[in-house]
Amino acid sequence: MQQEFKVQGMTCGHCVKAVTQAVQLLDNASAVSVELESGKVVINSDLPRERLVEAIREEGYTVVT
Repeated sequence: MQQEFKVQGMTCGHCVKAVTQAVQLLDNASAVSVELESGKVVINSDLPRERLVEAIREEGYTVVT
């Protein structure tokens, strides 16, 4: 299932990597696409949205709801 998020606080490639790895630690089969400039994160995963948001927030980023 494709889920889209608006994430604030990402400024560089390290941020992209941190968000991608946080999601993939929860669901190794997930596909993650990050658009750094817009803050758009698209995740293809069957995990509940709340778990994905929590993983991103734990990395220090703000998920806009």
